[in-house]
Amino acid sequence: MASLITIDHAVCHGKPCILGMRYPVEGILECLASGMTIEDILGDYENLQHEDILAAFSNEI
Repeated sequence: MASLITIDHAVCHGKPCILGMRYPVEGILECLASGMTIEDILGDYENLQHEDILAAFSNEI
């Protein structure tokens, strides 16, 4: 799962992001914390995969 998360100082100020996208892990976790379900997030961000969201929970970042 951790391989789906990247850190690139040239992308999103070096925050951990979903591989190949500019979606910070922090933003995904904030969506979940606000009450959105994984299905809600996938509906709003169609290029995300279920595994991408699960990778946001990885403590190997």
